[in-house]
Amino acid sequence: MQFDIVTIFPEFFGTAGLSGAETAGGHGILGHGILERAVRQGLATVSTHDLRNFTHDRHRTVDDRPFGGGEGMVLKAQPIFECLDSLQLAPKGERGMRERVVLLSAQGRRFVQSEARRLSGYARVVLICGRYEGVDERVSQQLCDEELSIGDYVLSGGELGAAVIVDAVVRLLPGVLGHADSSRYESFGEGDEPTETLTADGVPRATHGSGGLLDYPHYTRPAEWHGQPVPEVLSGGDHVVIRRWRRRAALAKTLANRPDLLTTADLSDDDREYLAELGWNQQAG
Repeated sequence: MQFDIVTIFPEFFGTAGLSGAETAGGHGILGHGILERAVRQGLATVSTHDLRNFTHDRHRTVDDRPFGGGEGMVLKAQPIFECLDSLQLAPKGERGMRERVVLLSAQGRRFVQSEARRLSGYARVVLICGRYEGVDERVSQQLCDEELSIGDYVLSGGELGAAVIVDAVVRLLPGVLGHADSSRYESFGEGDEPTETLTADGVPRATHGSGGLLDYPHYTRPAEWHGQPVPEVLSGGDHVVIRRWRRRAALAKTLANRPDLLTTADLSDDDREYLAELGWNQQAG
């Protein structure tokens, strides 16, 4: 899979162009962990494109005052159009699953796990990093297939958002993670294959089968730390009981941290009864 990141700060990513034969050498976010390994293995290619290289004045100006007045500056259309022309993309509306152009914007649709999985199906994704007060609207209208935002807050620029999207998408690519199911059985995992996630006795194998709950708590050695032992059920060896405990632990954690997810989760009668015991008011949401 190929990523192209359009930015005025390519050094943020630690590279001017990564391929399977080149790495970021430990500099920038692309030079560490899963992302670096995916690039080394040739499973992903990440290239950054400095927007200032497509300007035509000695100050390499990429922004200008907005028409109609107002605070701040706006990224100009001209350098972005020329940059995307250099990428030789198909015209908007003719890209299919080959290419996708995404503008990182505070006005965009919220980026969630399902969006990451959808983007992982494209052969090439171009991420345009917004900056300042925004981007000339003609960029979105004429070049971009969609606008995405990583959260309901405002950042100084789209670079952090682009980094988040690349990381979230790359880890979903086949062969990137050590185990094929690692990206499925976790918080916000898939929820559309329940028959694959239930054991013979009907117990969900993990939160995935519940339709999008948060992941259950995890513990490792030592069995007791700072006076707190690992829940006894986890060392009992009864995997049916363990799975039931994990299910309820996931429900409790979701209720505590993200109760909004419960309104769309696929809950059984037993789930609802347990949540009611914890104080969940289904009608209140």
